[in-house]
Amino acid sequence: MSSADIGLIGLAVMGENLVLNMASRGYTVAVFNRTVSKVDDFINGPAKGKRVIGCHAIEELCAALNKPRKIMLMVKAGKPVDEFIELLLPHLEKGDIIIDGGNSHFPDTIRRTEYVESRGLLYIGTGVSGGEEGALKGPSIMPGGSPAAWPEVQPIFQAIAAKVDNGTPCCDWVGNDGAGHFVKMVHNGIEYGDMQLICEAYQLLRYVLGLSVDEVQQVFAQWNQGELDSYLIQITADILKKKDPLTGQPLVDVILDTAGQKGTGKWTSVAALDLGVPAPTIAEAVFARCISAMKDERIAASAKLRGPKIKAPGDKAKLVEAVRDALYASKVCSYAQGFALLREAAREYNWKLDFGAIALMWRGGCIIRAQFLGQIKDAFDRKKKLANLLLDPGFKKIVVKAQKNWRKVVILATKCGVPIPAFSSALAYFDAYRSERLPANLLQAQRDYFGAHTYERTDKPRGEFFHTDWLA
Repeated sequence: MSSADIGLIGLAVMGENLVLNMASRGYTVAVFNRTVSKVDDFINGPAKGKRVIGCHAIEELCAALNKPRKIMLMVKAGKPVDEFIELLLPHLEKGDIIIDGGNSHFPDTIRRTEYVESRGLLYIGTGVSGGEEGALKGPSIMPGGSPAAWPEVQPIFQAIAAKVDNGTPCCDWVGNDGAGHFVKMVHNGIEYGDMQLICEAYQLLRYVLGLSVDEVQQVFAQWNQGELDSYLIQITADILKKKDPLTGQPLVDVILDTAGQKGTGKWTSVAALDLGVPAPTIAEAVFARCISAMKDERIAASAKLRGPKIKAPGDKAKLVEAVRDALYASKVCSYAQGFALLREAAREYNWKLDFGAIALMWRGGCIIRAQFLGQIKDAFDRKKKLANLLLDPGFKKIVVKAQKNWRKVVILATKCGVPIPAFSSALAYFDAYRSERLPANLLQAQRDYFGAHTYERTDKPRGEFFHTDWLA
């Protein structure tokens, strides 16, 4: 007898926590896992006494669901999603909904939406951000896919999502086919940029200014009380407090400096290249992780490649303020790149993206949640078709005010031989975007010289192309 409001497949931590979240909001959830013992462990453990029905087979799961059936996949992205779609299809009927809540690549979601719809069903690909805690207490949810599916899942998704101060849920319909997963991908790309910028600020405070870990911790805690108030700044302050129980040292000092990645930052960078949108800060954040992974090579190189000696700077308080300004301005540029990418993707894929609503969805629950996102929503409320965040009066004021200190920090790091690829690429982006003339005229001449690629002239209308015989 059907009795569950929604089904969920995949009982890793994120899946389990989403189920507990749904159950706590009054929804009955049927669950299944390929390793069936996990179902029993969950039902007899965290889900004991809660509105959760354990199922030992796909058929049993589908039979337990109210119609139209709604089944959420929380499985590894890639082949497992396609496999579960095929396993589900024979047991579903017209109007039923398959939901992919993993970190799937948006082209896969475009393909799957078309395929599932061709079978008479509906499909949703949704980004879910906030980690394990967010899944349990309220994540940011970014659904896209078959528009007809949204009214069916909206009450559940908006009930379990994080809420901003006025109670608005951090979840709304994003757009057709792969729009939801594209927005989640860009969220993760911005997250890469945010994390790298924070790490560079830490590096400057710790090794150029010579502050102790405890002093750096106090700086981040203070920053979190102002304009930089955000989840990532907050957890950085928490991390810097933690001592290693084995050595008594700050735990951060005994963690190996090699960073991992799951691919979404790379996907964002590739999408930016494919769409011709400059996103250098996000790309540099990805490359920073790549070079961090070359630990053995870096150790060998450090013995042979000498740079300048780091000299203790003067007024530390002023330099701490300069690093804060550089971090804030770089963050604006990183987000400007992310939203410019969303704007171009909306054009390319015919998605009607609401950029203010996206900023609101990221305002709570997700990893990049920050006070700052309210300002982005306000910017798009002021001007729906804003070309770039840097052109909004509020953000323009922030960056122009910060740029003296921003440049000072980049110069200081360069003089000291300390790499700050995210800070410096953000500044280069700002300088390039505000430049009326760039040296691409010479580049076009070079292309025309060796490949007859032609060029446009400054004294002729756009769209007229010319070629020169450079050796004549």
